[in-house]
Amino acid sequence: MHRTVSRYIPLIVPRPTRNRALANEFQVARFLIVRLLGLCYTIAFLVLLRQGPGLIGEEGILPLTRFVDAVSINLGGTGSAFAKMPSLFWFFHGDAALLAVGWIGFALGLAVLCGYANSLMLFVLWSLQISLVHTGQLFWGYGWETQLLETTFLAVFLVPLLDGRPFPRSRPSRIVIALFIWLIVRIMLGAGLIKLRGDAVWDWGELSALFYHFETQPIPNGLSWYLHHLPRVVLQAGVLFNHVVELFLPALLLLPRSWRNAAGVVMVLFQVSLIVSGNLSFLNYLTIIPCLACIDDRFYGFLLPRRWWVRLRGKRRVPVRDRRDWFVLGMRIVLLGVVAWLSIAPVRNLVSPAQRMNTSFDRLHLVNTYGAFGSVGKVRYEIVIEGTDNLLPESPLARWKEYQLYGKPGEIGRRPPTFAPYQRRLDWEIWFAAMGQTKGEPWPLYLAVRLLENEPAVLSLFRVNPFPDKPPIAIRMTRYVYRFTTPEERKETGNWWVREPERHLLGPVRLNDAALQQALRQRRWPGR
Repeated sequence: MHRTVSRYIPLIVPRPTRNRALANEFQVARFLIVRLLGLCYTIAFLVLLRQGPGLIGEEGILPLTRFVDAVSINLGGTGSAFAKMPSLFWFFHGDAALLAVGWIGFALGLAVLCGYANSLMLFVLWSLQISLVHTGQLFWGYGWETQLLETTFLAVFLVPLLDGRPFPRSRPSRIVIALFIWLIVRIMLGAGLIKLRGDAVWDWGELSALFYHFETQPIPNGLSWYLHHLPRVVLQAGVLFNHVVELFLPALLLLPRSWRNAAGVVMVLFQVSLIVSGNLSFLNYLTIIPCLACIDDRFYGFLLPRRWWVRLRGKRRVPVRDRRDWFVLGMRIVLLGVVAWLSIAPVRNLVSPAQRMNTSFDRLHLVNTYGAFGSVGKVRYEIVIEGTDNLLPESPLARWKEYQLYGKPGEIGRRPPTFAPYQRRLDWEIWFAAMGQTKGEPWPLYLAVRLLENEPAVLSLFRVNPFPDKPPIAIRMTRYVYRFTTPEERKETGNWWVREPERHLLGPVRLNDAALQQALRQRRWPGR
């Protein structure tokens, strides 16, 4: 009986693997793209809600209000500032505005994660994100912030204009799918070429970059120690695989669909391997989105259960027939022309010997250039922040206590945590500062002042506050050299890290130092 029924099932619900019409259809891709984009936005605005007050709040390290006021004056007023750097925060700012943007973005991100998305919702998310990128200063200056903007800009035209249901009747536009493929081509080529042109050209060329990467990457995770100690031939194979994916797979996207699907699958698996190896925020989740646009519906016929397939594709699609549909088609054609025009500068950057990473060439960040790990450090530097309640902090008898961050190596016996796609933004900036890449920014000094004030919003960024009852007398910052323990050291001591102090970077700094107060007044920094 079972065999008899199963013989006629294809007559009732045709098997997707036998339907050639599914080739170059992207209903499943849109289903996955929307939800993954919603995940990225949910995480991004959750980070803003939890860390925004301490980073750019009124009592934060780099107050948003101070930045907005100063830039508005320098650019000739609020209107001029908005024209050059579009942001909602030019018109309202402060902790209330910051939290309002955070909660609106978080709620919309959750809705999109559940599949409820239309063009208007995604445009609101894009508007909130660009507001943060333009005024969040260095804490919102990462490459994936602009990549999120470009991805959302394309997704606005991928979903229906008004229909926000999880299973819309309209077909995904092949024009927009092609632009997503163009995005992943630029991401992959940008990342691959910068490795061959950057400071680490010999490390990548000689296949030795992974000898150091897992130990020196921004924030290692719980598996990084084990990956660092893999056999060197395996690590060299990993570098070779990286080159193949980033430099050669983009060419397969120009070939027939079977090659394009295969390239898309391999690129997704490559991003998954990067997710496993470190805490790289939501960057790799975001990069999976344009990879999904390379895989058409016919491929998923081998993977999806029949009941899911019926729900995704069982409804008859509405053909283009009314004025609204013609308007949407016209807008997509205009989109194609805009992206083609704005791609000229990124393409020039790709072919240039002086290639730049993660750069925008237009104020809306619509079409950008990308790249990652153009240099690989061979030594891991860490900044250890300490405080003392001794009235004579310069005394050799002063007892210093360490502040512990959530993600950074601090205690040598603590296993590196795993928390991506969530991002610890202060931890990332301290990694840059440890390598001397603060670019003259005075934020480490501002951080020290907030710790001397025992500011709750800033202290929330730390896992351990050694002065819970009263603020310290002085703060200092020392640069250490960290390295992973060997398997023998790990077995003997139980530690994950070995560290040695290298030099003092800041302090001891006391809040009542005349020189410190003078420097803060000159910068108009709103300390107490």
